[in-house]
Amino acid sequence: MSVSATSCRAVSHMLRQGGPRIAAPFKAAHRPCRCLHTSCMARKGLAELLRLSERDDGAGLKGRAPLAPGTVSPPRPVPPHIVRPPYVSRSGTPDWDSRPQIQDAEGLVRMRAACNLAARVLRLAGSLVAPGVTTDEIDAAVHEATIAAGAYPSPLSYGTFPKSVCTSVNECICHGIPDSRPLQEGDILNIDVTVYLDGYHGDTSAMFTVGEVAPEARALCEATHEALHAAIVLCGPGVPFKALGGAIQAVADAHGFGVVRGFCGHGVGKVFHSYPTILHYKNREGGRMVPGMTFTIEPMLTQGSAKERYWKDGWTAVTTDGGLSAQYEHSLHITHEGVEILTQL
Repeated sequence: MSVSATSCRAVSHMLRQGGPRIAAPFKAAHRPCRCLHTSCMARKGLAELLRLSERDDGAGLKGRAPLAPGTVSPPRPVPPHIVRPPYVSRSGTPDWDSRPQIQDAEGLVRMRAACNLAARVLRLAGSLVAPGVTTDEIDAAVHEATIAAGAYPSPLSYGTFPKSVCTSVNECICHGIPDSRPLQEGDILNIDVTVYLDGYHGDTSAMFTVGEVAPEARALCEATHEALHAAIVLCGPGVPFKALGGAIQAVADAHGFGVVRGFCGHGVGKVFHSYPTILHYKNREGGRMVPGMTFTIEPMLTQGSAKERYWKDGWTAVTTDGGLSAQYEHSLHITHEGVEILTQL
């Protein structure tokens, strides 16, 4: 589950770069900031306020009906014996944690277990994708599989998020709330699963196609998957984080797709979202990888505009022109020799 790159730290970075279009996230190593955006305008930052004024011209829809909100069912109950993340009992969205997630031997065992469960739940969710299935039905399956394994679905009650998984259809970039809309032939869908097991979060997402999809939609999904792995193969001790964005940007440029700047990868472990900030575009951010560090890479590529606007629910981020968006995500562990993909089955 990505974090919003619009914050007080993002604004200061943008101003140093000469304008509000640069939506680079905060440097969490230097000062703490809010993570996932909320409906509170003050926490969206200057760039988001400006984006809210842009009109959706629909140029990227290319004959598709625009995505529209469906009915959202009540949050699903979690048995009392399931251990909750600390934020569930607190009000508001958790602050961004400026500390990196560095795992010791015991932490790594637990992290691997959480990530393996997340990957298995994601595979289950993907097996349900078909025309006529609603994203609310996928949410139900994710919820039940997660709690059956003794884990908590991390998105549920993260701030005001009301469901157990994020489902982002077509032009939805990320943080789509599962609802009553049936999937339709030709849709593309990102399912973003995070589970909290034995005190650790495992976070992963992938794209799924609904029946036969247009060649350009398939090409977007394939390029996004390629971009993720182009970044992963670079990972290892001492590698600068900025190298990842450059690799992702190069793949996107080669295929003619945009890269979303408004969201980023993040540290993950005992804390859902923490340092480092993983930018998915060419950048000059500081910081290097160290052994034991765990974080996500989760690029979002688009057919047309890479700018986002939000629905009234305060979570669902869609492209401003209606163009398709795709995302893939893995949780990673930096080893002494290179990198371990924790959410790969």
